[in-house]
Amino acid sequence: MRKLYVIGIGAGDPDQVTVQAVKALREVDVFFVMGKGAEKQQLVDVRTAILDEHAGHTYRIVEIPDPPRDRTPDDYRATVLDWHERRSLLLEDAFAGAEGVGAILVWGDPALYDSTLRMVERVLARGALEFDYTVIPGVTSVHALAARHRTVLHRIGEAVHITTGRRLREEGLGHGSTVVMLDADCAFTTTPADTYIWWGAYLGMPDETLIRGSVGEVAGEIARRRAELRTRKGWIMDIYLLRPAASPETGHGAE
Repeated sequence: MRKLYVIGIGAGDPDQVTVQAVKALREVDVFFVMGKGAEKQQLVDVRTAILDEHAGHTYRIVEIPDPPRDRTPDDYRATVLDWHERRSLLLEDAFAGAEGVGAILVWGDPALYDSTLRMVERVLARGALEFDYTVIPGVTSVHALAARHRTVLHRIGEAVHITTGRRLREEGLGHGSTVVMLDADCAFTTTPADTYIWWGAYLGMPDETLIRGSVGEVAGEIARRRAELRTRKGWIMDIYLLRPAASPETGHGAE
């Protein structure tokens, strides 16, 4: 039976690739990469750098064009499900035409706000291809954010809520700590001014940028810096931690 690896590669730093991931990389003959256009070529370049450093053998890269989707749909769920289906068909065609062990490199961890595993399951459900697959966990941007800010994600005995910018706008900030991903519109600006924020962009990459402080003090700075970076690079990957309080626990928000 054919073999496919789904490998978490961390937030962007090649040193975040785990030993387990390196062992898997060295078994792979062909890597499938979802391309996102010329403006995001750096995302492909980071994957290539990881392979150059860790793969240690001859391999092929098959770039699959990521199908477009509506980013402001009336029916968000239906639009995303349709996008997953179209992506899975492209992966099926690519894998069917390749020989040997295959792999998909996933930013962060495949289990956190990523559609790859759903895509793979759709391919298997159609039954045209038979293969086994193994998931290799990776360092998420959540872990990288906390590490770079030298903070703890939660206060003592407190829950951590992980959500998106869209849902933060719809539901507001809870009582515990909240990690926000996939926020295109600076939803943190809707939270109270005394909310503390730890923000990071391009974590683990050369352009890594970190800002922290109360929303009232740094929201404008984050929004300006984010816009500048996005304009210069053509894309941005950022994440932040929010905590309702006038100030974090101790000097660095740790327990």
